Amino acid sequence: MTEESTAVTHPFLDLAPLSAAHFAAIEDRVARLLDTRQDVVIMQGEALLPLEGVIRAAAGPGTVALNVITGPYGQTFGDWLRDCGATVHDLAVPFHTAVTAAQVRETFAEHPEIDFVSLVHAEAATGNTNPVAEIGAAVRAQGALFSLDAVASVGAEPVLPDAWGVDLCVIGAQKAMGGPAGVSAVSVSERAWARMAANPRAPRRSYLSLLDWKERWVDAGRKALLHAPAQLEMLALEACVERIEAEGPATVMARHASAAAATRAGGARAGRGPAAVRPRGRGRGTGGDDPAHAARRGGLGAGRPRPRLRPHAAAGGGRRRPGPRDGPGQPLRPGRHPARGAGEPGGSGGGPVRAGSTARGPGGGPPGGGAGLAVGRGPGRP
Repeated sequence: MTEESTAVTHPFLDLAPLSAAHFAAIEDRVARLLDTRQDVVIMQGEALLPLEGVIRAAAGPGTVALNVITGPYGQTFGDWLRDCGATVHDLAVPFHTAVTAAQVRETFAEHPEIDFVSLVHAEAATGNTNPVAEIGAAVRAQGALFSLDAVASVGAEPVLPDAWGVDLCVIGAQKAMGGPAGVSAVSVSERAWARMAANPRAPRRSYLSLLDWKERWVDAGRKALLHAPAQLEMLALEACVERIEAEGPATVMARHASAAAATRAGGARAGRGPAAVRPRGRGRGTGGDDPAHAARRGGLGAGRPRPRLRPHAAAGGGRRRPGPRDGPGQPLRPGRHPARGAGEPGGSGGGPVRAGSTARGPGGGPPGGGAGLAVGRGPGRP
């Protein structure tokens, strides 16, 4: 054996196989992080995999969905829902604002047939947080299934599927958790499993299939994996959760809150203005707004634009996305990303953003890259 061959002995090059028991133990740690008793499945891909998987499994031609758009991903989720044949009502608000539970309840009153709700918890492109606890109460009263994208919020904000009545909660580790992008997870309620099982269009024998994981993994006692796992990413996820457990979730979230406050203060001093750098509202993890404070800063409050509600039964093109420059005398320029500024990709100094793109940027960020005020990206990440 040569000196060159014996030098290549890094432990990552000779790992023992990741057992089903070890895989299940990592799922259990993620469940504890979310404080949930729901089934947690770790999907072997970036978070777009379960985000699309839950919609295609739970939605179909008979579904009537409320799709809340407070940032770039809401548009993508609406497109997936329409592609499934669902009737979709888009509740869109300007990207520099958060949706309120009252607006959701108003939509339910106008469309009592709604039985599915899609929402993004925290918007990486703007730093805004939607009030999931209050919205969850409205969704429970409606009796609808509740799907939540918590990819950007987990680790920086409390994420509590059980307490909030969330049926499908998708997380990724590559943002505030500071972990890998190659795996992601979804918690699934019994109501959600039942909806999927009753959907003849739910993917099966497919990489998108959650029902395959339910039948061949969860119901089988988690004894045999469906396929070879992404071993390094699974170990990185485990190390990431261990680090959060050791430091304490409250400490980790406080650090993200401090960094967010400093970023907003710096942006305000640089003249970006409250539309681009709006302080987070009252109450951790709720995204609530202090109307008096918002009115003083020119954000939410008196004169807030009424959200646009757009019903759709089939996919269509040419829809205009709301942005932080929306408002009287401030039209959004075509082909420009609403959350970018001069010199940023897709902003007034950059190139156009392709309409309807579902690709995430570096680090799992929104299409076009990580510009804007991302919620709690991990240390050293773009």
